[in-house]
Amino acid sequence: MGPGSSAGTTASTGRWTPHLAMLAAVLLLAGCAGTGMLDKQAVQPDAKKPAAVTEIDPATQREHERILAAYNGAYDDPRIEAMVSQTVEKLVAASDRPDLHYRITLLNSPVVNAFALPSGQLYVTRGLVALANDSSELASVMAHEMAHVVAHHAEMREDRVKQVALVSRMVNGVLSDPEVGALALAKSKIALASFSRAQEFEADGIGVGIAAKAGYDAYGASRFLTSLGRDSELRQSGPANIDPRAPDFLSSHPATPERVKNAQASARQLGSPGGGERDRNAYLSSVDGMVYGDDPSEGLVRGRHFLHPRLGFTFVAPDGFTLDNTAQAILGVKEGGGEALRLDVVRVPNEQSLTDYVNSGWIENVDQKSIETATISGFPAATAAAKGDQWSFRLFAVRFGSDVYRFIFAAKHMTPEIDRAFRDSVATFRRMSLAESKAARPLRLRVVTVGAGDTVEQLASRMAVSDRKLERFRILNGLEPGDRLNPGDLAKIVVE
Repeated sequence: MGPGSSAGTTASTGRWTPHLAMLAAVLLLAGCAGTGMLDKQAVQPDAKKPAAVTEIDPATQREHERILAAYNGAYDDPRIEAMVSQTVEKLVAASDRPDLHYRITLLNSPVVNAFALPSGQLYVTRGLVALANDSSELASVMAHEMAHVVAHHAEMREDRVKQVALVSRMVNGVLSDPEVGALALAKSKIALASFSRAQEFEADGIGVGIAAKAGYDAYGASRFLTSLGRDSELRQSGPANIDPRAPDFLSSHPATPERVKNAQASARQLGSPGGGERDRNAYLSSVDGMVYGDDPSEGLVRGRHFLHPRLGFTFVAPDGFTLDNTAQAILGVKEGGGEALRLDVVRVPNEQSLTDYVNSGWIENVDQKSIETATISGFPAATAAAKGDQWSFRLFAVRFGSDVYRFIFAAKHMTPEIDRAFRDSVATFRRMSLAESKAARPLRLRVVTVGAGDTVEQLASRMAVSDRKLERFRILNGLEPGDRLNPGDLAKIVVE
């Protein structure tokens, strides 16, 4: 969660009035994929030095800056920058449009994602680089995104996004019922998703061809998509979304199993497995030491604990909760899906009391009799209860410096014990000490050599993650259940 994250609020009032059913769905979402310029100049093949690039137009620059803000800026690592740049250079030379110029940005985000703008801006997150296991897997992703540019998909998608924005403005301006408005907006998003589905399949096919022509193993795409699917399942293995309008339902990407089959079919037309370049050891050497997971500047999740060295606070979620640090908020879900939480930060005028703020329309259906003042670790606070059709809520607003931190706890079946657990969790909210802030370091990837007698289980036990170590180790290393490692192999683990 970045400084000043507002999750749709206004800086002056922090007003946010979601429908409670939609709010519960949002809470449960805890669980395609520097300077900001990787190479400063366009990647251009057939030249020892990149050619100069004209100035980026203002609209593209604004979009670039928006993307940087959403993904915590650019990630500075010369080894990875060089690897990605060289990969794209080879792909451009092998493509049907070697005249196109691309600018590449490595994003400082654990999210597994890559995308392209119509201008030829290519973006890839360090989370995706960490998930890939060899150069052919990375090449398949970059070739896929280049295919979106070559086939004008990015341009067409941008036009469709503008249409959706127009519908959204109409809905917000004309319809007073928030649920009806949400349904209308959902329909427009579904249309966008259906339009993108065909694009993804086409880009997969084009991308496999470009990667193979560039000399990479054509099966890199199917391997990476398999890992992507398993990683997505792990992240979403919590409760199912309770509202069909939730964003994952409107995903623009087709189901990964379908994409794996299509990528395999495309690769078979080009040759047998193992017929192209993979460079697994060189690839793993490049990612050795890379930050894994959250960056301290955006806060760190350590089990149920959340620490934010830059903002200087920490808190502990209730027992059984799993936390997810997003750009807009901290989200948490309890195993079983019956409880959830959200923490974000907004600006509230100093002259506005917290009890007034809680009752200002931030959340609908607040029980007026439940509003009360409180003190959390010496900070002024206010709390209240709210109730929807299927969920009950405990709200807290805590004034911390010039900001107000908003806790929303939700339970399908609120009991005094659950409400007490929520209150106890908020009571752990406090200022971090200087020593704690200095000691808060990110997790990193460490590439190790498998020794004689080392097993997958033993290596997985060394993972500095709070849960499901074996499953995470297998996914991180592209290992299927039952796969084994041999002495001398390289493997990725996560370390403090």
